[in-house]
Amino acid sequence: MFVMLLQDLASPVVQTLLALLYLVLAASVTADVLLTKSDVRSAIGWIAAAWLSPILGGLLYFLFGINRVTRRALKLTRRRGRTETHPPSGEPPALSQNIAELADISAKVVGGPLTGGNRITPLAGGDEAYPQMLAAIDGATKGVVLASYIFRDDEAGRRFAQALTGAKARGVAVRVLLDSVGTGYLYSPILARLRGGGVRTARFLHTWLPWRMPFLNMRNHRKLLVVDGRLAFTGGINIGAENCRSLRPDDHIDDVHFRVEGPAVRRVMEAFAHDWDFTTGEVLDDPFWWPDLAPAGSTVVRGLSSGPDADLYKLETMLGAAIGLARKQVRIVTPYFLPDARLQFVIAQAVLRGVRVDIVLPQHSDQRLMQWAMSAHIRFFRHVGAHFSLTQGPFDHSKLATVDGQWCLLGSSNWDARSFRLNFEFDLECYDADFTAIVDALIAARIARGQEMMPQTMLMRPVWRKLRDAAARLLMPYL
Repeated sequence: MFVMLLQDLASPVVQTLLALLYLVLAASVTADVLLTKSDVRSAIGWIAAAWLSPILGGLLYFLFGINRVTRRALKLTRRRGRTETHPPSGEPPALSQNIAELADISAKVVGGPLTGGNRITPLAGGDEAYPQMLAAIDGATKGVVLASYIFRDDEAGRRFAQALTGAKARGVAVRVLLDSVGTGYLYSPILARLRGGGVRTARFLHTWLPWRMPFLNMRNHRKLLVVDGRLAFTGGINIGAENCRSLRPDDHIDDVHFRVEGPAVRRVMEAFAHDWDFTTGEVLDDPFWWPDLAPAGSTVVRGLSSGPDADLYKLETMLGAAIGLARKQVRIVTPYFLPDARLQFVIAQAVLRGVRVDIVLPQHSDQRLMQWAMSAHIRFFRHVGAHFSLTQGPFDHSKLATVDGQWCLLGSSNWDARSFRLNFEFDLECYDADFTAIVDALIAARIARGQEMMPQTMLMRPVWRKLRDAAARLLMPYL
């Protein structure tokens, strides 16, 4: 049989068909790349792959290179007006000149208004966040929405499933949105559990059609919980026992989540409503999802939704602007640090202006390939002058950034190409010196218990490790 197959492939007709397929694929890739790719190096690489690797190069491009969500998200963009009928309001705070300029830039880039009168409370890990989130769900009277990248069917996940099914049984409207990759593409135990309890649950960008499977690239990385439209939780914590020291004392993850009260809750709700509409076609426009919200504090907030649709480059642009306008201090905490050359240049320019830049990373990553790529990438920062600290002990999954003690960013985004260009993310930028001081204290504590790392030490690693790490770094656009 194998011999017959080889004979068929050797026939002139099959060879002609394969040659035509190769030419069509390569020409199609070339045309699409020339019309859509802004990065010249990426464009050259894809065109070379298409022509130098017959058929395989074209197939790889159609799997990894096309931003399908930009096209599919048009429906979502057209419907946005139907969920933004209750825009929040707030007066800009008194800010230093550079931070005021950042607020103006953010208004143009992000598009949403500043929202005053909010209270943002940091919650350390699942041990602090989960009890408050579960209590909020148990106290819900009208509606609960929850989105999570990872939602495990373990001790922690089952507590949430029980609370959500309990709310549904009380007559509360419950909507749960799960990412296809993070919760299991082929089979999701927690999805089955929730649906078995009557909870309306959907998976983001999930399809069984091979030519429409963007799961290899696009993921909903947002972590959102809104209860009765009045109380929200967002940040970096997924739902799983590994986020609780009490459940996994020897193998847990450090992280920070945030409780949001005040008018900014609507921004979190809007982010979920857009994703839910896009995924299911249901518009959450009942009044109980959008109540009038009284001031709860003094923090001024803007919601920042980013992703590979109309929101592409928003996050990257805002971070570049924030660092570029810094005058005294920039602090960054992230589990994954693979910024491209543009952000690296902005960081270097900030250091040259006399700005102290602190970058806090985990000593050991939870992803081996990412660890290797970061090790290779950091060596290119040896001439930048930023201060690197490595946190010891449990893997730190926190995502925090502050500028000049007046502005901070918190949410789901990492400092890598996946968060900047491939994932759907949600962050809050906060203009408040008092709250930023709280976030700075969280960062300072990590620096104090961490260990300073000099990027030039990466050059002293064994050659085989440098080669391995450099090879992993080539996967930057998809890590």
